[in-house]
This record gives sequence, C-alpha cells and structure tokens, in this order.
Amino acid sequence: MLTAAASQMSPANGTRVAQAVRTTTPPKIDGTLDDPAWQAAQAIGDFRQREPLEIQPATQKTEVRILYDARHIYFGIHCYDDPSGIIANQLRRDLSMDLDDNFAIMIDPTLSRRNGYVFQVNPLGTQRDGEIIEEQAPPGTDSIIDPSWDGLWVSAGKITSDGWTATVEIPFNTLNFKGGSVVNWGINFRRFIRRKNEEDKWAGYRRIFGFWRVSQSGLLEGLNNIGSGRLLVIKPYGLLGAHAFEGQSWEALHRIGGDIKYGLSSNLIAVGTINTDFSDADVDQQQFNLTPNPIFVPEKRRFFLEDSDVFNFLLWNQDLLFFTRQIGIDPVSGQEVPIDAGGKIAGHVAGFDVGIMDVKTREVGFNPYANYSVVRVKRPLTPGSFIGFMATDKESGSPLDPYNRSGGVDAKFVLFQNLNLRGYYAKTWTQGLSGDNAAFGGRVTYANNWFNIYAGHGVTERNFNAEMGFVTRTDDQPTIATLTFTPRPHIRGVREIDIGPGFFDDPNTLGRTIFREWNATVQVLFQNGAIAGATPQDVVYQVLDQPLHLYQNVSIPAGNYRFASHQLNYASAGDKRITYTGQFQWGSYYTGTLKSATLTADYRPNPHLALGLNNTLNVFRLPQGDFEIELAGVQVSYAFNRFLNATTFIQANTADLKAVSANFRIRYTFRPDSDLYVIYNAGSRFQSLAAGNPMQVREQKLAVKVTYSWSR
Repeated sequence: MLTAAASQMSPANGTRVAQAVRTTTPPKIDGTLDDPAWQAAQAIGDFRQREPLEIQPATQKTEVRILYDARHIYFGIHCYDDPSGIIANQLRRDLSMDLDDNFAIMIDPTLSRRNGYVFQVNPLGTQRDGEIIEEQAPPGTDSIIDPSWDGLWVSAGKITSDGWTATVEIPFNTLNFKGGSVVNWGINFRRFIRRKNEEDKWAGYRRIFGFWRVSQSGLLEGLNNIGSGRLLVIKPYGLLGAHAFEGQSWEALHRIGGDIKYGLSSNLIAVGTINTDFSDADVDQQQFNLTPNPIFVPEKRRFFLEDSDVFNFLLWNQDLLFFTRQIGIDPVSGQEVPIDAGGKIAGHVAGFDVGIMDVKTREVGFNPYANYSVVRVKRPLTPGSFIGFMATDKESGSPLDPYNRSGGVDAKFVLFQNLNLRGYYAKTWTQGLSGDNAAFGGRVTYANNWFNIYAGHGVTERNFNAEMGFVTRTDDQPTIATLTFTPRPHIRGVREIDIGPGFFDDPNTLGRTIFREWNATVQVLFQNGAIAGATPQDVVYQVLDQPLHLYQNVSIPAGNYRFASHQLNYASAGDKRITYTGQFQWGSYYTGTLKSATLTADYRPNPHLALGLNNTLNVFRLPQGDFEIELAGVQVSYAFNRFLNATTFIQANTADLKAVSANFRIRYTFRPDSDLYVIYNAGSRFQSLAAGNPMQVREQKLAVKVTYSWSR
C-alpha cells in the first residue's frame, strides 16, 4: 500500500505527483466511498486556496482517491464540510455550477501541458464536462469550463454527515490517449465552496492561474500496462414533426441523420455529420442593437461548438477570421439554412495543432447552396505560445458572390507566465474587390495581483471582406488601451476593488475619426461573491456616414455625434435561493437621450425547480420620435431527476410587431449521450447579426427527436 508521502510527493521541479492504484474489482459508482475497493488507494489532499487567500491551506479538508482497471479510471472524492452549509441545486447536465458547491477533475491524458479534459460534479452527482485547448480561458463569465464538449462518463454524489462525497467513472476511450506499459497523465483538482466563495486547488493555486492553465497541473503516475483509449462514437438520430413559417401552411417533417466521431490517433479526432439537425439547440436570447455595427451572438450548435478553440483566429479585439454562425444561419434574417453534410478533423499531429473543416449547405429562400472549408494549423512553442496559419474558402451558387476566400498568419507568445503578446496578418479575396484587402495588428496583455493592462493597435482595410468571419468595422485602424488596478484592501466584507480608465480610438484608414470612446470604471468584489460597479462617465464620439435605423420609421440621421452616459450595476451573491443582477444606464444618445434598465433574477427553491426572469427596458427620447423598446424573458425549468427535465423559455420583444417567441423542450437521457426530445418553437430561434435591427424569420415547429449513441 502507498504511503501518504508517496501519493503526492513533489520532485525537484516542484510538480505535485499523485499515484493511481490498479484494482481487480471496479468500485461501485453510487456516490459513496463505502466500497472497500477505495481503501486500496491512498488519499490525496493538501488543497490550497486560490481565492480568497492565495496559497493558504483550504478551510475545509478534501481527499481524492484514484483507482483504475483495464478500461476505466475511477475517482472517489470526499469534500469534508458542515452538511447544513452545502449548496446543491443543479440537476441539469452541462449548466453552470457556479451557484453550487462543486468539484472538478482536469486530465491531460497525452501530457501535452496545453490541452485537457474537465469533468465537474456537484453533491447531487450532476455532470458538466468540457475540453481545454491551448490553455484558453472559457468564454463569457464561466468560471472554469466551456461545456461544448460532451464525453461519456458516469457519476454519482451524496451529502453525508461530514460533508459530501462523489464517485466518478471515466472510460479510457473517452480520453483518446495512447496506452503502454507505463503511462503518465497531467492531473489537477478544484473544489468550490459556494457559501464561502472559496476556490481550492491541488496544483497551480496561484491567483493568476485559472483552472484551464494545464501547464500548472500535477502528474498522475501508476497507470501501468493499459491499452490505448481509441474513441469511436456513432450517434444516429430520427425526427418526426411539422413546421410552418409565418403566413404559410404547416408541412410535415421527417428526417434522419447522424454523427460519427473517431479517434484517428491518440491526439487526432475526426467528426462527420450527415443531414445535420439542430432542433434541440438552445434558442438565442433576443437583443436590440443600439449601434451601427453588427452584434456578436455566441454559437450554440453542438457540431460547431466541439473543438471550436482549434479554429479560433482572433483579429482585432473580438473580431474573428472564422465564425461558425456564418454557416447554416442567415446572418440577416436568422433563418436556418439546412446542412447536407460536414466533417472536421482536429487535434495534434507531427508537432502541429491541426483543424480541418468542410460543410455543405443546401439552397433555401434567398440563400444559395454553398460549401465552406477551413484549414487551421498551429505550431505550439512554450505553454500557451504558438505561431499559426488559417485559410478559409466559401464557394457559393450565387453568380453575384461565387466565392470568398481568406488567409492569415498569427502568433501568440506567453512570457513570464502572465505577459501575453499577440499579432496577426490576414487578407481576403472577393469577386469585384481588389486591393486594400488586408487586416493586421497586435496587442499586449499583462496581469498580476495588483493591476491588469490591455493595449493594442490594428488596421482593417476597406475591402477586407471575411464572409466566413465576424468583423465589426472595415476601413478602420483602431487603438485600445485599458489599465485596471486590482488592490485588495483590508475592508471588512470586501475582497477586491477594480478601478481604471479605458480609451478606444477608431479612425478610418485615412485618419478621419469615426469612433472614439473613453471611460472610467470602478467595481467592488465582495467576499460573498456579490459585485457592485459604476461607470461615472462614458463619453462616445461617433460618425454616421449613413442613417442608423432603430425602430419602425425612426432613424438617426447621418452626421457627427458626441454623447455621454453613466452607469450603475450590481450582482448579488450566489449563495442564496434568489440571485439577481441589475443595471441602470442614463445619458445622451445621438440626437436625444436614452435610459436603459436591465434586471435578471433567478429563483431555485429546490433542486428540481428553477425560475428565471430577464427584462431590459430602453426609453428613447429623440427628435425623430419618442418610443420604448422592452425585451423580456421568462424561463421555467423542472428537473424530475438528473435524466429527465422540461424547460420553457418565453421571450417578448416590443421592437417586433409579433412580439412573443416561445420554446418548450423535454429532454430524457435514457442512456449516456442518448436522448429523447420533445420540442415546440414559436417565433424567432436565431438572432440576426446585422446592424439596423432587421425583421427576422418567424416559424412554428413541433418535433420529436431521438438520438442513440453507440461507443466502443
């Protein structure tokens, strides 16, 4: 039997080491550690705080035990605590667990020090999983994970008299690695204690290291004489139902198709899809565009979400050379464009990170048939650093736009673990456009425990036309500079104060200022997780070369404008059954004034029921006309258990004459990664990306969909 010292010793380089123990009898995955098999593995402990008191011992004891056999690895987790203080309400898979106590396992099965898989579980045994690629942080406000990747694994949890326990079983073929007589993995663990807003980690517990920093993980040893885990998943589907576009009669729906996923090697995965269906994808939350620029709407379709980081090519700020929302969705009307077939290969081969994708869409409405291809290659350097290349090609059935192509090179260098340098150069080719078709720039970010810096400069020429990407402005040479101080004063209840200015300057390529903004913000982060913030002054200078359509017959005339606004915001702590956020912004707006108020609230009375409310009210007072735009949403979810749930999402948008949209969905997971859906949609499913708030396609759809996942 292993000793405690052997289970987590630290060699000369400071890497923490854990040991796995082989078992001949698989332990029960019942959420408890009562099975005697767990006692063969030594407990791994000594977790340290990342938040709030960096590197200090965790306030609650945590132990992890690791077993394996010929086909699986098993984790037994014991989170010691006062059971009356444990918060556990989430029963739906892949939703955020930031409002619950939770525990996460990070596995780097190829010891790449850049890529890995995350498996997260709460005291109810609910699952959330995701993939880390090139140590990229998750999008949005998610704390540790982008849940777009789904793996096959089993979990269970239970609240006990001395805390909570969880058991996890992960098949080797889920991890897609190369076996051998001696196999080592990267490994890390993270525990979150909700009521204390405390984050504890086993390795890499410095504040500047998020859980996605795979290079800071420990080492798992003891995996001996195990075969390769080669992934193969075949997932067909069948769908029956009916649909009708607004003003048209109902038509029957009957469709079959499917996906296949295969591990070409330990680091390279191929995915294919035929007659792809996205009926079960989440609908977009409706937005009202206040700017003359397109709006960014995140991808929610599963085929495009998986391995999306591989295809990431950042241009200026948040612009992208390749954006999957341009495939299969009309960017103006939001109409779904059917996908006949698609395929992609993503992973690591011969020292390079590689991504290849090809998707064919069929003709529908005003959208001609098209074929979209993209190739992405990156050469990893030190952890987090790379040099790369991307090429895209769109071939279309439209004689006015038969092709659109792009190519670019980029590089990212991470120095001293917290200094990030990034640069890019890209060009596009489109019929009828020649010259002035490049985009290039660079930026630097630096972060430590006292301040953050973000600065950069770019140029996007007037004929740069990335039809497969997302570009906010062309004929633009923007500059950005922000400085945020992050002191942690000794004030009761306060964890951190973030304060600093921001400056944004966007002249066109001839030097004429088109947009300029400067602001100052302050934000107070409280120990319980609440956040209070203010923007005392936000000044914008905007040139409109053409009228900006806002609502019905109301447009802002072309001209030069300067306006200023002020903002207050607050987000409550996450340890209560009711959580809420509020924001109020007021000030001048082009030719008049605008007041905007936003409220979101969530109520979770028990693990089964969740109620959500969001409401945004924009009050315009303009010489062109006074009007109000309200966007409201109500979401009701009921989870009968971890495998059966129902969700209703109703939205209202008074900018639309047909103001109400509704989505109702029942999901029953009858076996891992195999589901039965009952779906009803009425209204708009996908948000338009275009400026000017164009009218969107409305549709009613009723469907029953079954997916069945087979894996070896």
